[in-house]
Amino acid sequence: MTSWAWLALPPLLLHLLNRGIRHGLRAPRLESPPLPEDLPGCSVDIPGRNGKMLRAWHVPGGARTLLMMHGWGGNAATLLPLARALHLAGYSLLLPDARCHGASDDDSFASLPRFAEDIESCLDWLVKQAGVDPAAIGLAGHSVGAGAALLVASRRGDIKAVLSISAFAHPAVMMRRWLASKRVPYWPMGAYILWYVQRVIGHRFDDIAPCRTIARVDCPVLLVHGCDDLTVPLAEARQIHAAAKVAQLLEVPGCHEDFGDIEAHLPRVLGFLDAAFSSRQADEKKAGD
Repeated sequence: MTSWAWLALPPLLLHLLNRGIRHGLRAPRLESPPLPEDLPGCSVDIPGRNGKMLRAWHVPGGARTLLMMHGWGGNAATLLPLARALHLAGYSLLLPDARCHGASDDDSFASLPRFAEDIESCLDWLVKQAGVDPAAIGLAGHSVGAGAALLVASRRGDIKAVLSISAFAHPAVMMRRWLASKRVPYWPMGAYILWYVQRVIGHRFDDIAPCRTIARVDCPVLLVHGCDDLTVPLAEARQIHAAAKVAQLLEVPGCHEDFGDIEAHLPRVLGFLDAAFSSRQADEKKAGD
């Protein structure tokens, strides 16, 4: 039976199969804690797509703002080690929970493109806030959040920098690795699952893959990836880097979820951000003159 032959199943069986796929791919929802007292901000509700509400932490600080998006099954709190370090360095922060994650509203499904939609909704909210300079906003993301940040930056010219952490190169490769871990054979079931997911999310994997979107990103990008990452091999970071216009690759000790030693690499991260924001501001000033 080929992957297309699944479409010949009786409608009820096909419906149950598709429902099982959606359930199996649904992200776990971690309970969101309150904003830590050492971060001087507040929780805010941000209007999102499909009439859904996004919960986010807004932490005012310096003139430069970073919107930080977590990964699959995470929430704003999973980025706290990096967020604290960036805030101490003088950055204002916005840390949202994506739809179907944390304290944000549920939706029919979550996906990399929907993570990107949530980032864009947060950008729309950010530029309307007092004290936020619309010309000084960058993106940071982890895993799926990193892929979403690259997708947004590939569509917009107003992003000053992207800090991408543990991004996978291509959704199809990531899903095939996940299917193999579940011992689901690619033919025919796996091939059908990949086809069905693309149909549901309304995007071809090739069009949203970080190894493709980064080629359309004009702002500076720093790709940070753990050398011991078993979820997304380091080779995928190198693949994304090879396709980029303006990107640096920082290979660090650690696994897919490890922010434990971020302080050891903070000078490199802050140096990248400072140079990215400063160079864009200089370019804008020169263009204005």
